[in-house]
Amino acid sequence: MKPIALDAMGGDHMPQAAVDGAVQAAKEGIPVLLVGKQEVLKAELAKHSYDLPIFHADDVIEMEDSATDVRKRRNSSIMQGMSLVKKGEASACVSMGHSGATMAAALFGLGRLKGVERPAILANIPSNTGYVALVDAGANADCRPVHLQQFAIMGSAYAQIFYSKPSPTVGLVSIGEEEGKGNELVRDTFPLLKATPGINFFGNIEGRDLLKGTTDVMVTDGFTGNVMLKLAEGEAKVLFSWIRDALTNNGLLVKLGAALVKPALRTIATRMDPYEYGAQPLLGVDGYAFIGHGSSDARAVRNGLRTAKRAVEANLVEKIREGMLVVQNQNVQSLESTS
Repeated sequence: MKPIALDAMGGDHMPQAAVDGAVQAAKEGIPVLLVGKQEVLKAELAKHSYDLPIFHADDVIEMEDSATDVRKRRNSSIMQGMSLVKKGEASACVSMGHSGATMAAALFGLGRLKGVERPAILANIPSNTGYVALVDAGANADCRPVHLQQFAIMGSAYAQIFYSKPSPTVGLVSIGEEEGKGNELVRDTFPLLKATPGINFFGNIEGRDLLKGTTDVMVTDGFTGNVMLKLAEGEAKVLFSWIRDALTNNGLLVKLGAALVKPALRTIATRMDPYEYGAQPLLGVDGYAFIGHGSSDARAVRNGLRTAKRAVEANLVEKIREGMLVVQNQNVQSLESTS
């Protein structure tokens, strides 16, 4: 496969974390192309006595910059990374930098897949049954029913690959399980998902179903999805702080017990750590684009590159394209039958 373009300048701990993670990934056999300021990246690579290809880009979109700056700053590392994917010189682009700029660069640089009106961010949420794909996790605050239908198709394609589910279940986030519950968007989306070929629609689900893992895919607008994502992340941190306080502030016997359960707690912490996936896909663009957290460390970078490699090798974009084509054909047949 072509190398994965890594925006080595975007993020709080870059370029050190980017180079450290890229070297770790390269040692696992993942081809990586660093994109950024050549002299800076060469200096970081020298610390590892390791060589990786570098594509020079002398501009960086900083966190305080506007997402739309990518249009006029085409030599920025994130725009150059997307350009390499578009030209076929890279198989995917991964960035831990400005998420809005990464989304904008993907849209400007790669374009949308045919039939996709709104690309969406997918978030992997650890649940009682494994993982849940939450779509949209923040790209589109306001949506129409057709957008949620597209999120369901794209999320299903992802779950088939990453969760090994031939027919993943899809739930529509609402305030009640019964059909007819929810706001206008949810009520109008329900029959649309029910009639969509190629998805296994479960029905309405509630916020509590996220961590229960009631369905493999949860579909909602980006505003609601981002609130759910941040709530789950925050709740996990608070819960672990409570456990830590309870195990360290209640006498010797409790501390001895804490030592015994420490390995189990470490396993749980790893499962809940968003850095385990490293980067989340932007679904619906005509290429592979992945967005990581701005505070990502080297482990998150390495895992983000792993995720990108897996998606490319499994032809995720083509699976989404096929799913969209089925719906487009259905829409054409419906128009013909009514004309």
